[in-house]
Amino acid sequence: MSQFLTDVVKGLSFPKKYLESKYFYDAKGDALFMQIMHCPEYYLTNCEMEIFTQQTSELAYCVTNGYEAFDLVELGAGDATKSIFLLQQLVNNQVNFTYYPVDISKNVITLLQNHLPTKIPSLKIQGLNGEYFSMLNKARKLSDHPKVVLFLGANIGNVTLEHSNAFCSELRSHLNPGDMVMIGFDLTKEPQVILDAYNDKAGYTSQFNLNLLTRINRELSGNFQLNNFSHFAVYNPETGTCKSYLVSAKEQQVEVADHHFHFAPYEAIFMEVSQKYTLAQTNQLATNNGFEPVKNFFDKKSWFVDAVWKCV
Repeated sequence: MSQFLTDVVKGLSFPKKYLESKYFYDAKGDALFMQIMHCPEYYLTNCEMEIFTQQTSELAYCVTNGYEAFDLVELGAGDATKSIFLLQQLVNNQVNFTYYPVDISKNVITLLQNHLPTKIPSLKIQGLNGEYFSMLNKARKLSDHPKVVLFLGANIGNVTLEHSNAFCSELRSHLNPGDMVMIGFDLTKEPQVILDAYNDKAGYTSQFNLNLLTRINRELSGNFQLNNFSHFAVYNPETGTCKSYLVSAKEQQVEVADHHFHFAPYEAIFMEVSQKYTLAQTNQLATNNGFEPVKNFFDKKSWFVDAVWKCV
């Protein structure tokens, strides 16, 4: 049984059904997420892009931290759309550093290694294809220079507060005193602004969630009828948690491979969480897990922060 099938069967067998959001990203899922990021309601990308384009010199000065040489390790680098501005500034400043983009997608790493040197000719780059922490360990074996870790895009919000503490604790365990991290956090704000970002008028977020059912049908011999499910997002301003669900419109049976699942009317599949933070919570997350907050970079609306921490 494939890991994908194992995880789907486990999630749909749970008393409160769920699917793992990491499986959103097939080719169509990637394309839909790009459309989501360009929706007027989806503010996150623009906020962080503003930080990286408008405060580039300050970012470069902060991460250089007086190091004679260092390694810039980006977890989940993607296409480096935002970090490329920082990379160019560091090269312009003649900083001695090597860029280690980390991504689970081999295709992404190949593209970065092929295209970034054409855009930034003096850039030293070594792509790492694999899971975050195993690739961070690999970077440590490749070089004993201090590490600056980038974890952008509010990706830390894809888990609950409890799990974000566990993530930061593990991240710290792979670093040395004096190393630094920069983590992007989506901050709490007007609740309707947040809710709209996960329920865009064009319906791309709905299609993005439903596409996982299409993938299950295609790859795991499922028979989900997409018209029988609808996307529903909810935001709790008390906890800062935004959750997305697919809701069954009626009582129905669904098959995946040789497994059968019963859905009651209006029964939900939990699809994704997006945690929003107060600034105090980001600082507490740092100090709880062996980091010292150094500097916060905000967009002009203070909707988003790239927090820089030092390992202590």
